[in-house]
Amino acid sequence: MGRKIILEHYDVPNLKDYNVYRSVGGYRAVEKALKSMTPDEVVQEVKRSGLRGRGGAGFPTGMKWSFIAKPEGKPRYLLCNADESEPGTFKDRYMMQYNPHFLIDGMICSAYALGCNTAYIYVRGEYKFIIKILEKAILEAKANGWLGKNILGSGYDLEIYVHTGAGAYICGEETALIESIEGKRGNPRIKPPFPAVSGLYGCPTVVNNVESLAVVAWIIQNGGDEYAKIGVGNSKGTKLISASGNIRKPGVYEIELGLSVEEFMYSDEYCGGMQHEGRDLKAVVAGGSSVPILPKELILKTASGENRLMTYESLSEGGFQTGTMLGSGGFIVYDEAACIVRNTWNFSRFYHHESCGQCSPCREGTGWLEKVLHRVEHGTGRWADIDLLVEITKKIEGNTICPFGDAASWPVASAVRHFRHEFEYHVRFPEKIKNREHFASEPMRLFINEFVK
Repeated sequence: MGRKIILEHYDVPNLKDYNVYRSVGGYRAVEKALKSMTPDEVVQEVKRSGLRGRGGAGFPTGMKWSFIAKPEGKPRYLLCNADESEPGTFKDRYMMQYNPHFLIDGMICSAYALGCNTAYIYVRGEYKFIIKILEKAILEAKANGWLGKNILGSGYDLEIYVHTGAGAYICGEETALIESIEGKRGNPRIKPPFPAVSGLYGCPTVVNNVESLAVVAWIIQNGGDEYAKIGVGNSKGTKLISASGNIRKPGVYEIELGLSVEEFMYSDEYCGGMQHEGRDLKAVVAGGSSVPILPKELILKTASGENRLMTYESLSEGGFQTGTMLGSGGFIVYDEAACIVRNTWNFSRFYHHESCGQCSPCREGTGWLEKVLHRVEHGTGRWADIDLLVEITKKIEGNTICPFGDAASWPVASAVRHFRHEFEYHVRFPEKIKNREHFASEPMRLFINEFVK
C-alpha cells in the first residue's frame, strides 16, 4: 500500500472542521515555520524536498520561489490556482471539499517563505459550494490566530481571500489568472516580464497549484529530506491522480511517484481494471485532456520495452512520438468500444469554445480542428481531412502567447498518429459511423478488423 501524505486523514469524520483538523496535527507546520525558521530556511526546505508543481508543468517549486523579486516598497503576492478547469481533473476540488485547512496551512507557510502579506485562492465559478467551504475555513483560521496581524506573536501578518472566476479554462494559465483578479478579461500576458518580477498589480507574484501549496505544510512539519525519500529520480513525493473513464473504480487516488502504470490501472487498490468484462484497454490520456493520448502498447510499456511509470520522466520518455505527460494527473481510460475520433472531436469542441481569441493561430485553428473533426466523426469526412488535421496542429503549436494552443493541438496530433486507422475507417465507411449503436454493442476493434480485411 502506497504512502499517503495528502489523503492521510481523509477517513477522519468532518475533517474540514477546524477542531478536527487541529486534532490530527493541523497548523503545526505554521508553528514550526514562524517560531523556529527564517523565510529562506522554508524555501530551502521546499527545495530539498524536490517538490514539483502539481498543476501540470512540473516545475520545481522551491526554484520557482527563489526567482521572486524583492524590490523595496513593493508588496509581494501569493496566488493559489484553484481554477482546475482541465477536463478529466478533479483532485483539487476533492482536497478543498474535505480538507480546506490543509491548503490554508500550506499557504501560510508558503506566504511566509515568500514574504507575502496578502494571498488569494482563485476558484472557478462552477465550484460555488467549494467557495463556501474555503471561506468558512479561512474565518476559522483567523478566529484562532492563524491569520491576521502578528500571527503567533511572530510579527508576521497575512490575509487570505477567495476570489471567484467566471469559469474560463484560460484562467488556469497564471498570467490570465492575474488579469482576472485585477478585474480584466482573462487574457494571458506576453512574457517576459514573468509574474515573479511583475505579476499582480505590477508586483512580484508567485502562482502555485492547490496540491503544490497544501503539501508544503507536510514538508515543513516532517522535513524536505523525508519527502524526497518518496518517489524515484527527479519525481519526488506523492501525486493525486483523478482517474475516470472505463475503469471499475473511478476516483481520486494518491500514489507514490514511481508506481507503474500497469499497477495503477489493474490493482484493486487503485483503478481495479477495466469496467466491462471482456473489453481490453485501448488507450489512456494520462494527464488531463491537453496531453497526448497513448495506445495500450505505449502507455503500459515505453518504446524501449521498459515498464511505463507514473513519473514525469517515464511518461514523457520518447517525446510526443511515443510518450506523453503526467500533467495535472487527469487519468482518462478508454476501452475497446471507445471511438477515438469521437472523443478527440469532443476535446476539440471544448478547446475551440475556451480559446480567449487573442492569438489568431489558436482563435482560427481551434475552430478548424473542431470543424474538420466534426466532419469526419459525422460521416462527411474526406481522405484529405486526416492530413489536414495534422497540418493545422503544426500551425497552432508553438505559435501562441500561452500554452493553450499546444494543449489544443497535442490531443489531435497524437490521436491521428496512433489511431490513424480509425480516422480512415470513418472516412471509408460513413454509413456505419452514423449508426452509433454499433459502438454501444461491440468493440471498435471488430469494425477495424473488417476495414483491414
